[in-house]
Amino acid sequence: MKNSFLITFRSLIWITILAFMFASCIPQKKMLYLQIHDEADTLSSFNNERKIDYRVQPGDNLYIRVVTLDEQTTLLLNPLSGGSSNYIGQSDASIYLTSYTVSEDGNLDFPMTGEVFVKNMSIDEVKTTIQEKLRVYLKEFVVIVKLVNYNITLLGEVSRPGQYKVYQDNINLFEAVSMSGDLTDYANRNKIAIIRQNKTGSEVVYVDLTKRDILLSDYYYLKPNDIVYVQPVKGKQFTFAEFPYAILFGFISSTILIINFVK
Repeated sequence: MKNSFLITFRSLIWITILAFMFASCIPQKKMLYLQIHDEADTLSSFNNERKIDYRVQPGDNLYIRVVTLDEQTTLLLNPLSGGSSNYIGQSDASIYLTSYTVSEDGNLDFPMTGEVFVKNMSIDEVKTTIQEKLRVYLKEFVVIVKLVNYNITLLGEVSRPGQYKVYQDNINLFEAVSMSGDLTDYANRNKIAIIRQNKTGSEVVYVDLTKRDILLSDYYYLKPNDIVYVQPVKGKQFTFAEFPYAILFGFISSTILIINFVK
């Protein structure tokens, strides 16, 4: 009777240990990006042209610079930057301070032209509008317009969720994920939600980071104010962020004491 009890008890111990180990493991297949799912998938080159159709909104910051042949005129038209042409070398803070903020009513106040309505215009349309207004006063000049920064929000199973400012013309999904410290081990890489604003409201699209055809997707490149939500894998509540060795060893020690006591 006692031997039967010991055998059953030991079996329960091993089952518990195995359960702990499997509960803390995530299959490698679920953690890899850009997987090759079949032998026929031999494509190694992907063409995906970046489509920029962002429309300027209140609160956006635009870097605007007018370059003329006359140095004094250039200084007059670029009071925020002091005539400096080194846009790339500036820090994030200085770029912000030398940019024009679009007001709540969609205007920006530019030298010589006064208020310019730019709401819902593309960056190229803003450039063209300013050029047309300046042609009244100038003959030979060049206008440079850039979107200084925009927000990307990453939520869910990322290492550092939050809202991030992007100081470049475009950013792809992998670059955005890297800003947040990569996805966690329990992220569902097969179903990443991208919430994007459109003309009528918002849309939600799901993409799969484990497939290489994500590089061809229209949602590979993110747009300003996109929200990326990473769902957890099923059964995350039954897993452990780190394997609980202390609990396991404590359980084994207690079990050994019980077995010795029964003997």
